[in-house]
Amino acid sequence: MKRNCTAIILIGMPCVGKSTLGALLADNLSLEFIDTDRSIEKFLDRNLQDVINEDGYMALRKAEEKVLLAETVASKVIATGGSAVYSEKGMNYLKSKGFVIFLDLPQKNLEDRITNFSTRGLARRPDQSFACLFDERRPLYLQHADIIVDCLGLSIDQLLKRLISISSEHFVA
Repeated sequence: MKRNCTAIILIGMPCVGKSTLGALLADNLSLEFIDTDRSIEKFLDRNLQDVINEDGYMALRKAEEKVLLAETVASKVIATGGSAVYSEKGMNYLKSKGFVIFLDLPQKNLEDRITNFSTRGLARRPDQSFACLFDERRPLYLQHADIIVDCLGLSIDQLLKRLISISSEHFVA
């Protein structure tokens, strides 16, 4: 179903390219770019890993929901943290304002990219493997996505062109 939206929301696993592609897309569309992980760090005045180490992963998820709900999203490209999809309220808010694009990549490819799994600031149980995290999150990404972009085998330039095309179909200034 085609919807006209005033924001582009990128969701997906860590290391799929949300922040990189989001910044490039925003620049190409002359929009503001928001990386919600950076917004959370600013809100808490700490980096994500410190929050997890000191307060636990659920504290990070609660802060993330507050940041998502407080964000003004109109005329922006937003790269969410990988755990944004755990917040039903946050995702419903974002989806009411924007078009949600799930950047999808197989688990193996993501594992090859992630070099700092234990220190990256991921909102996950301490004993949770990347494979378990992937299996837990992927259905949530699929649930919230307006469209799925298969990133496998595509360069940053090819993905950017795809996102520009999708945005031109759904974005309204």
